[in-house]
Amino acid sequence: MVQIKFGTDGWRAIIGREYTVDNVARVSLATAKWMVDKFNNPSVVIGFDCRFGGRMFAETAAKVLATQGVKVKLSEEFCSTPMVSLATVREKADVGVVITASHNPPEYNGFKLKAAYGGPMLTAEVNEVEAIIPDEHGLDLEAIKLNDLVDAGQVVYLDTHKMYVDHIRSSFDLDAIKNCGLEFAYDAMYGAGRRVMRDLLPDITYLHTDDNPGFEGVAPEPILRNLRELTETIKLSENIDCAVATDGDADRIGMCDSKGNFVDAHHIILLLIKYLKDEKGMDGKVITAFSCSEKVGKLCEHLGLEQITTKIGFKYVCEFLIEGGFLLGGEESGGMAIQGHIPERDGIWIGLTIWEYMAKSGKSLEDLIADIYEIVGPFAFERIDLHLEENQKLQIMADCASGSIKELGGKPVVRVDDTDGFKFFFNDDEWLMIRPSGTEPVLRTYCESSSSESAIAILKAAHAQLLK
Repeated sequence: MVQIKFGTDGWRAIIGREYTVDNVARVSLATAKWMVDKFNNPSVVIGFDCRFGGRMFAETAAKVLATQGVKVKLSEEFCSTPMVSLATVREKADVGVVITASHNPPEYNGFKLKAAYGGPMLTAEVNEVEAIIPDEHGLDLEAIKLNDLVDAGQVVYLDTHKMYVDHIRSSFDLDAIKNCGLEFAYDAMYGAGRRVMRDLLPDITYLHTDDNPGFEGVAPEPILRNLRELTETIKLSENIDCAVATDGDADRIGMCDSKGNFVDAHHIILLLIKYLKDEKGMDGKVITAFSCSEKVGKLCEHLGLEQITTKIGFKYVCEFLIEGGFLLGGEESGGMAIQGHIPERDGIWIGLTIWEYMAKSGKSLEDLIADIYEIVGPFAFERIDLHLEENQKLQIMADCASGSIKELGGKPVVRVDDTDGFKFFFNDDEWLMIRPSGTEPVLRTYCESSSSESAIAILKAAHAQLLK
């Protein structure tokens, strides 16, 4: 019996090892029992991304939930996490389930839980589901026929794709994007965003939009090291003005400028805040995770916006988003939600917002970033993940907690913030952060400095100090 634990963003495991039909059935049974206890006439939306076995695992979840008295609305085809979250709201369902491992390597799959408001289920509720996962599901899964459940009306199919595309068309000025004279590119990373963008903007440049559950062996996470083909395409084409990449379930975003330079989430968050406030006249709170740039606070102060910092994990950001009155919620790993949409990360939605900003302003991405630098100053952010033995990881975290680190990476530490991990400040604009991952066996180290070269140098010096 495998003990199933939900991490920062759902349960994830290796397909065929811990991630099996039987274990998906166990999690689904716990979800069903929790829902039946919690809601009258409970209903769920279930979707799956492009990973191996996605449809099979989604149908397993559908069969288990339906036989326990939950009305199931099952996506007809693969879909993104934001599509499931939107459908959960539109269909007035109590819960959304997404069969996805998001940005994890191709050998993984997972199980995400969404709430009725269209965002991550609150931690306390996820813990309640986890606590009642049985050791065995005790069901004869082969005897449960999906067609019979469909015929009985207990399972119905849902066109999550059309629902989402229609929502985008009613929310964006797609004509402005198409006719602005700028050239755009989209890298689906073989993920669940690939059909949506082709429907919306058929004439832009596309990469990795065919069916490939193995993702060519590259984890579908839109960070620089995984986007080499995209950056080379931009450099060779010499006419692409901006590119967007989204992860496996299309809730995270990465971007590149016209020179093929990677544009990280910190810069995207700053661009969004300025566009929404200055150009669209929106107001509201800005909620960002602990690992985000300190420049966010500076821009919010400049624009007269309230900024709130949370622990790392979009579920913590979402706790503030569902209170209403938010302008933006975001995290360093590429997940952002903005006013006018659901309280959910959505890479495609964010990418279209930036393209609309470029189209409406007539400015390049580089020029828009330069406008930001005029307000907050230039900066760069780097992250290096250390794959360490558990005892090494625990020792480093103990050293951080002891308060004995007065200098790090050759820089005197002026203050430490331990909201989530440890952020060592060298001054108001330069810091290094250390935090163990909540989903992977790694220690994450982050640094913000005046340039990429400076940030990397500080990180490497700190690694040499911590690992000696």
